[in-house]
Amino acid sequence: MSTRRSPTRAMPNSHAIPRPPHLRLGVNIDHVATVRNARGGAVPDPVRAARLAIAAGADGITAHLREDRRHIRDEDMARLKAEITKPLNFEMAATEQMLDIALKIKPHAACLVPEKRTERTTEGGLDVIGQRAHLAPFVAELGRAGIRVSLFVEPSREALDAARAIGAPVVELHTGSWCHAVEHGDGDQATREFARLMGAAMHAEHIGLECHAGHGLDYRTAEVMAALPQVVELNIGHFLVGEAIFVGLEQAIRSMRAAMDKGRHELWAMTVRRDEGAQASGPTDGGGARPATGKAAPAEAGGGKGGKGQGGKGKGRAPA
Repeated sequence: MSTRRSPTRAMPNSHAIPRPPHLRLGVNIDHVATVRNARGGAVPDPVRAARLAIAAGADGITAHLREDRRHIRDEDMARLKAEITKPLNFEMAATEQMLDIALKIKPHAACLVPEKRTERTTEGGLDVIGQRAHLAPFVAELGRAGIRVSLFVEPSREALDAARAIGAPVVELHTGSWCHAVEHGDGDQATREFARLMGAAMHAEHIGLECHAGHGLDYRTAEVMAALPQVVELNIGHFLVGEAIFVGLEQAIRSMRAAMDKGRHELWAMTVRRDEGAQASGPTDGGGARPATGKAAPAEAGGGKGGKGQGGKGKGRAPA
């Protein structure tokens, strides 16, 4: 008597699916200096904060030397370069004075940002298209000095194409509009803004730009951004310094690191699940995996029951 053997399917192997690249955390220590300058003197010391951030898991330190020196000072930049053990990202306006300082200090990276003396914080991305002729020489000279150049830009294809055209190897996407919508519970606007970020991240990868992101991120929004595989670095400052008042700087950074790792892991887990589904159901159209956020993610991130952050029930804050 013969028996018929049932056909077998190849079992999915999660080990064969590469994990997304490590998502770097750049900690901006500007507002430690803001607190110091509010009273004068030497404390709190932003360089000490940078060392604590690195010990807690930061992959690099970001500092913005503004033309009005409202927080970081020239001597802070010099000490950061001399004393920290991780890369220094020098945020700067595209001015001759700042270029001279950057070339003297020689940080690992320089991020060109727009700057207005009347603004409370950076209000948006560079006008790379309109200022192309002005920005190109700064990108070239910093690059010749061995400094990695990034441009802080709005999440649009046009801005990314212009950044690539002037030779910038890196862009940092401005996440402020999305985070603002999340914070204020505007789900529709958050969805639209996140779609812009997702499209810009994919376009950056397509045209060969390294993609970073930052501005206004907290635990929950950083976790959502971590699910975009094209983004390799997040720069976060104000939220961490504020959260440090309640839990300490090291704990705030560890919680941020955990939130980012959670979002990155979910991206990988989603890819594994999709692969399992494809093997179970047979051939598919071969489309690549989408980020583990979906259209609902931005609205969910701003939904009223966000986790506690900065000592309250702030929207969009879900400490890991």
